[in-house]
Amino acid sequence: MSKKRTPRIGSSLDAFLKSEGILEELQVQAVKEVVAWQLEEAMKKKRVSKAGLAKMLRTSRTQVNRLLDPASDVTVSSLQRAAALVGRRLRLELV
Repeated sequence: MSKKRTPRIGSSLDAFLKSEGILEELQVQAVKEVVAWQLEEAMKKKRVSKAGLAKMLRTSRTQVNRLLDPASDVTVSSLQRAAALVGRRLRLELV
């Protein structure tokens, strides 16, 4: 006995978000959240605290908190430096 497939109702989430004019904004936010999470995971793996990373970056812990906060705007060079210090690298690409 074969199962009947239910036809799709409506459009995709991406199409909906695009129609609402918020797709790109949400994609940017998602990328920031993933990068911050990956940096924190790399810090845990290397056993580097926020204070330790701040010392290695020659900056304050407040700056490290901003670096790990997806809501803040940080520079690519800051992310690259932090990533290198925890044994990772930042890769950006245009698609």
